[in-house]
Amino acid sequence: MLELLMPAGNLKKLKTAFHFGADAVYVGGKSFSLRAYADNFTEDELREGVSYAHSLGKKVYVTVNIFAKNADLDAARKYFAFLQNIGADAVLISDLGLLAICKEVAPTLAIHISTQANTTNVETVKFYKNLGVKRVVLARELGYDEIAEIHHTVPDIELEAFVHGAMCMSFSGRCLLSSYFSGRSANRGECIQPCRWNYTITETERHADKPLDVEEDERGTYFMNSRDLRLLSHIPEIAKAGIVSLKVEGRMKSEFYVATVANAYRHAIDEYLASGKIKNERTYNEWLETVAHRTYTDAYFEGDNLDTICTDEGQQPEKYVFTAVVKSVKDGKAVVEMRNRFKTGDELTVLSPSDSANGKMFVVGEIFDGDEITDDAKLVQHVYSLACPNGVEAGDLLLKDAVMPRR
Repeated sequence: MLELLMPAGNLKKLKTAFHFGADAVYVGGKSFSLRAYADNFTEDELREGVSYAHSLGKKVYVTVNIFAKNADLDAARKYFAFLQNIGADAVLISDLGLLAICKEVAPTLAIHISTQANTTNVETVKFYKNLGVKRVVLARELGYDEIAEIHHTVPDIELEAFVHGAMCMSFSGRCLLSSYFSGRSANRGECIQPCRWNYTITETERHADKPLDVEEDERGTYFMNSRDLRLLSHIPEIAKAGIVSLKVEGRMKSEFYVATVANAYRHAIDEYLASGKIKNERTYNEWLETVAHRTYTDAYFEGDNLDTICTDEGQQPEKYVFTAVVKSVKDGKAVVEMRNRFKTGDELTVLSPSDSANGKMFVVGEIFDGDEITDDAKLVQHVYSLACPNGVEAGDLLLKDAVMPRR
């Protein structure tokens, strides 16, 4: 089995990820997570998320991957015990001190080594295996041959790899730019992503009053700005290399992003497992073009590929307006929670894991606000109902001005 592992920045995204085919999600609590600006989960939400996942036969992994300071350790002990108590399926750790604490206070809690630990070789994987680690998330900087060698040499430990999403310009996230500019540490979950900014260069001695814009040319710019990873087309090789879990970056991304990327990779994985190849690879890659992203790259998977890692373009805009999420369907009428304004007469498109509904377009007719009819759904997160196409299910998304490519 190949596990599809999706990010979930909050409970809504967790449920969206599972609806669109994720086998597992990784989440962060309010502390100890390297995404301090994601919504993240309270303890009650973690408990609810784990319970919901297990009711579906799915898993939740909790990130505890900061580099801890002495002041963090007592709270970490309590947190690991809590995660074991609620039945979290694993924790992601990069700090060896936190690993030791976890084994001490939560001995039944599975440990996954975070990509933040920069695991790039056989001996390091052996070391973690001997510590009782269940899985290692390999550094993004590894290629197929290196991954395959690790699996061949240490076959009895699970290997996980990122296959999609944003990449850090620094080696596996070991970056000090955010600390320099803002005092907020990337290694403690507070990165402000200054590598994504546009810059000017100033020659301070002779031309201090004439800053030089950093412009694009045939050799590229955004000199600290990485392209986005996309390895959907390489799923067969990834599986052969020994990877058991395909991980998507993006705990701060939208529900639309989570739904679209999960849908594409779920379809691709299932086709590969059924036939040994991805029959509709082009279609699924087209789906991935509809979300906001930077130019895609295979990064290091086929070897050092630096010419295609540094981006030569800014971010590509989303080709959608995420309009509503379907809460329930009965007798051809959908109850939806509005996310962006829509009106009677608008054409909407269905985003669904079901081939029978995905890509269906329909014109909005009467919109019901309770027992009242309105022609303008304008209250964010308000619940409305409207007629919908056959096959639409709870959890599907409705999009405006975006046509999902059909299979």
